[in-house]
Amino acid sequence: MLFNLRSPLRTSKLPALLLIFAVCGSFVYSRPVLGFHSGGVGECEGCHSVHNSKEGAVVGIGGSSLLKGSDPTSTCLLCHQVNNATGPSTYYVSTPDGEIPAGIPPKQLSPGGDFAWLKKTFTWYPDMVSPLNTSPGERHGHNVVSLDFGYQPDGTNLTAPGGGYPSQSFSCISCHDPHGKYRRNLDGTVTTGGRPIKSSGSFDVSPAPDGQTSVGSYRMLAGSGYAPKGIGGSLAFIYPPPVTLAPLIANRSEATSQTRVAYGSGMSDWCRNCHTGNIHNGVVGFKHPTSGSASGTSTGTLDSVMSAYYNSYVKTGDLTGIQATAYLSLVPFEIGTSSYFVLASILGNAPTKGPDSADGTPSVMCLSCHRAHASGWDRSARWNTKTTQIERNGKYSEEGALYQPYGQGRSEAEALQGYYQLPETKFDPNQQKLCYKCHSTLPQ
Repeated sequence: MLFNLRSPLRTSKLPALLLIFAVCGSFVYSRPVLGFHSGGVGECEGCHSVHNSKEGAVVGIGGSSLLKGSDPTSTCLLCHQVNNATGPSTYYVSTPDGEIPAGIPPKQLSPGGDFAWLKKTFTWYPDMVSPLNTSPGERHGHNVVSLDFGYQPDGTNLTAPGGGYPSQSFSCISCHDPHGKYRRNLDGTVTTGGRPIKSSGSFDVSPAPDGQTSVGSYRMLAGSGYAPKGIGGSLAFIYPPPVTLAPLIANRSEATSQTRVAYGSGMSDWCRNCHTGNIHNGVVGFKHPTSGSASGTSTGTLDSVMSAYYNSYVKTGDLTGIQATAYLSLVPFEIGTSSYFVLASILGNAPTKGPDSADGTPSVMCLSCHRAHASGWDRSARWNTKTTQIERNGKYSEEGALYQPYGQGRSEAEALQGYYQLPETKFDPNQQKLCYKCHSTLPQ
């Protein structure tokens, strides 16, 4: 694997302010945003310490495989968590423990979510006769394990729901290949060898692969044949990384505009690498269909009727929407194409566009309802699925009320952050659940 210093971020005309210092362990890198991995493997010394030192200084405590952290996730968080951030920024995916006291939400707003939601448990009384309800932190997302940063394994699901992946072994590298071997080639195939990786393939500004070079898989997601060290071959991935593109600046508040990730195809199948039982098709009690070859490509399709619902639905009682502005980041959909040209065009020219059969076969996929890392709601949901309303009297939370059937223990700040700072005024003052974005025929 080649580490190419000529990444598009180094040769682009992005403002010099994008150059930052990324502190990893006890030494400092001077790199542009996202430049360390550059779509493939980074410098070995970024994660490993061969002699537990760098230029004479001790770095890290030295975990297995000579990692700088005690385990893979701890090593990743040496760079992907930062102290005293003023808000969402760059590649951070976790907020430190001391910065999320009761009532204060995690800070990061990447499309995948902030793992610190796993450390926040909420309690509330829904009414005067019901017992105290609880939303445990471990139910808010994928429970990565990190000794150094206080992330614990899932205590309820000992293996991935619908599959056999052990919770005790779940880490960042369960999904992301730390050595960045998976690459997208000119012919659209994804392989672990062949042409050198010249850049990340994750972004709308990423270069296309050519006859001499490839680009990295989306977010360095692993693909067919992948199994981290210590995980048996029987759990190796079957499906390739999804066809997806994201905007370069994706970790941001959506208070004034929404962040769109262009999901093309293959997302649900990729999730099935661990959730092998097709859990939304009847196994272990879940029924909602999703797209993908494992379930049959038509089961999650947004047909013309559902696409029309999506495009017309604005909020409870308002079906005046149009396709050009219908997209809602809390209910994204799979465009249904393997064309990166189409994905880049949508992000560049029509990021708020709703489902359109001219682009592909739009479908529901796992990330239509869930975030990949964690969220402020149970089941890593993008919105609160355990209540009939997501707003009451114009607020996401009934903070301070004795009974809190809708806010469910969250402060207004936590609930607002859970909705990625989309203002309450975007919805009806008594907004019903967002299932109606696809399932609406009449005003509610």
